[in-house]
Amino acid sequence: MARTRNARRIDGVLLLDKPLGPSSNSVLQHVKRLFEAQRAGHTGTLDPRATGLLPICLGEATKFGSQLLDADKAYVADVRLGIRTETGDAEGLIVEERPVNVSKAQLDSALAAFRGEINQVPPMHSALKKDGQPLYKLARMGVEVERKARQVNIRRLEATTLAANMLQIFVRCSKGTYIRTLAEDIGESLGCGAHLASLRRVETGNLSLERATSLERLESLDLAGRTELLLPVDTLVAELPKIELGDIAAQRFQQGQETDMPDQCLQPAQGQVRVYAPLGRFLGLGLVVPGKRLQPHRLMSVSNG
Repeated sequence: MARTRNARRIDGVLLLDKPLGPSSNSVLQHVKRLFEAQRAGHTGTLDPRATGLLPICLGEATKFGSQLLDADKAYVADVRLGIRTETGDAEGLIVEERPVNVSKAQLDSALAAFRGEINQVPPMHSALKKDGQPLYKLARMGVEVERKARQVNIRRLEATTLAANMLQIFVRCSKGTYIRTLAEDIGESLGCGAHLASLRRVETGNLSLERATSLERLESLDLAGRTELLLPVDTLVAELPKIELGDIAAQRFQQGQETDMPDQCLQPAQGQVRVYAPLGRFLGLGLVVPGKRLQPHRLMSVSNG
């Protein structure tokens, strides 16, 4: 990827409220130019027709963005009952219409069936690939291929409103869940069919849309104002246990050397942790191994101070 002209070293995390329309990558590249950043990446794609939380990593934060790829996501979705489309969302042609007559008891029962671990067949209109070809391209050619069901976890599923034929739901789910497919399956369970009318991501891991800024606001600020919106790099790993090392141990760790765990540390015997030098300077991620030893796993650059 070509570097932004006059690129600068800048590290941090921007919580962006992605607008409707552009792809996640086009938004990412635009933000990268606005910050004149050397490196940028995001923590999970949102479809062009989806809005909401898109965490963008700048500089050293790109090393740790993968921590959120496997994190749970939460969405607010509008589900249009009574109409099925060929794509499962509002972009597709209508393929069937049915009357809607759904009671609260029926809705509660239908939603309950989708909570917890469920098997979900990915939609044809998705970016999954078959023999190197994205499924959505095959779908546009009228080709349908068999897709294996995947197990996903719907940790929370609630109806927030039901007005006329529009159902709004809140979903917190595991990685790989297709909300479009969930909307269609709920519609079938209710006997009326449905499609996904709109989708907004409100959470990624421990990050929330409430702290996000709009692209419009970002564009209105100067470079200093934009920089003030950045969160620290370790925001991406805040859910991991924390370990603080002394000066000598921190120096060894930052140089890529294994070191002893602090005597006062009460962390689990094994696993991934976030590691700090004195005064709270983030060093990176470590792995606690048997023998109370701490191995460097992914480090901030030594020049980052």
